[in-house]
Amino acid sequence: MRRPQGHKRIGEMLIDKGLLTEEQLQQALETQQQTTQLIGEVLMDLGFVEPRQLHETLAEQLKVPFYNLDSQDVDTGVALLLGRDLAERYRAIPVGRGEGTIRVAMAEPGDVIAMDDLKRHLQVPIEPLLAVPAALERTIEKVYESAQESSASAAATGAALGGVDMEQLTQSVRDSGVLGTTEPEDRREERLETDRLTDVTDEAPIIKIAKVLIQRGIQERASDIHVEPYQNRVRVRYRIDGVLHDVMQIPKYVHAPLVSRIKIMSDMNIAERRVPQDGRIHVRHADKDYDLRCSVIPTTLGEKAVMRILDKTSIQIGLQELGFEEETLAQLEKLIIQPNGMILSTGPTGSGKTTTQYNILNRILSVETNIITIEDPVEYQLDGLSQVHVNRKAGLTFAIALKYFLRQDPDIILVGEIRDLETSEIAIQAALTGHLVLSTLHTNDAPSTITRMVDMGVEPFLISSSVIASLSQRLTRQVCPNCKEPYTPRKDQLLGFGFDPDAPENKDVVFYHGAGCDACRQTGYRGRMGIFELMVMNQDIAELIVKRASAGQIREAAMASGMITLREDGFKKVLRGVTTIEELTRVVFTAGTW
Repeated sequence: MRRPQGHKRIGEMLIDKGLLTEEQLQQALETQQQTTQLIGEVLMDLGFVEPRQLHETLAEQLKVPFYNLDSQDVDTGVALLLGRDLAERYRAIPVGRGEGTIRVAMAEPGDVIAMDDLKRHLQVPIEPLLAVPAALERTIEKVYESAQESSASAAATGAALGGVDMEQLTQSVRDSGVLGTTEPEDRREERLETDRLTDVTDEAPIIKIAKVLIQRGIQERASDIHVEPYQNRVRVRYRIDGVLHDVMQIPKYVHAPLVSRIKIMSDMNIAERRVPQDGRIHVRHADKDYDLRCSVIPTTLGEKAVMRILDKTSIQIGLQELGFEEETLAQLEKLIIQPNGMILSTGPTGSGKTTTQYNILNRILSVETNIITIEDPVEYQLDGLSQVHVNRKAGLTFAIALKYFLRQDPDIILVGEIRDLETSEIAIQAALTGHLVLSTLHTNDAPSTITRMVDMGVEPFLISSSVIASLSQRLTRQVCPNCKEPYTPRKDQLLGFGFDPDAPENKDVVFYHGAGCDACRQTGYRGRMGIFELMVMNQDIAELIVKRASAGQIREAAMASGMITLREDGFKKVLRGVTTIEELTRVVFTAGTW
């Protein structure tokens, strides 16, 4: 540790305390000249002073308290507010609370950068304490290993709520003494100050409640967790297979500390409640890694939090597992190995475009290819790619990133979304100059992708020369295999898909649905799969594009060339008993593709 200017030298202080002799100090100084070590480290190596003696004296020199980790307790709840990576990086661990501060034992309390970073992550003022580095390392190992074992034990319970009594936990929050009991519940939240609120979020009940919500969401295969405040309650809903389900009601007094706990976990500012915030949480559950993309917005009744659960393994399941029909998959396989051109994915938000594109990248990823992505945000981390996050505040947009990408010698470029003329033109130029470009647009079907780009202002001849395919997709729920049974759909629904149940050739066709069971939450559906519409560019379609033909005319030409529409692709899955006619109607009909 460096000696601050104006302070008495550490060797002199040790001599004054009778812990070191002049001869020993002189020998240590001579030894130091042959090394790069600090004088304190040399004194310990020579056995002249004990680590505790040295660091107690250093604490006096720096005018900070000394914290003996071998004999003083560490508040585990406070310690775990700091991630293990930061604790190890700065050799620091929170040990307890002071008056509106968090007390942090450190090996280098004079490290200004470390102090600033720790304060930013903990969101409260830091009170530095000096500790022996070796004791710090032992404590960090013990605290985080113990927390990991506790988490694994909780996950092993297998109960729907992780074996936790939620009513008891919420009552524990009320009994914490911070929330008060004399005011109506919907007013208490307004009285909570940031430092008092942090006291509650550090306590075990709130930590457990947050863990249970996330753990259960993963177990239920939820894609999103909604924490929504109302006048006298908090509603928790999970989006499972694309549909929201009400799963839990929590007392209103738990709302503020719970949202603050989510903010702390996702590295948001718990003191800021007036503007929306975003963050991420990394979770490991049942030997699988998940990323939770968190969003908090202010509402009239308090902050609403939504956590999107991103399963990293979903981008590596393979194209054949996404729901492609054999013919469509064979066409796509040929397209993605082209050396240049643009492949566009279309569909509404939540239709699985990102999953499809990452599975394409995973399929063509190799040591011979240089793949770069620009996304907003980067949802999945895939090894072997160079991934860039859009940062509009810093001026890094899709268009600007694309310009610089072309100087990085890429083979394949993924552009998260084409939103404007500038981005589309640069992407097209990249496709025309020997790069394979993948991107997305928000359109209802594959042919409409072309007219949308024309509406943006892109010249039709550039589109016909660069776009090699447009892939539209939706996600449809699958019939639960546990309660699958034959049934008879309504005749008008079948006729809407061009299927006449009274025709002789259709008499033996059997349709299936789910009767409802515990495995599917009585919905009859479990899991989702994609339905796809792949339009491959050919001479006829290219000529129509140059002539500025309508989406309807382009669709007719594509179907004449053998394109399987969303309706046709989905109905094939209905005939196989994979999904139902009602589910297909919900997914396709509302998309405006009829």
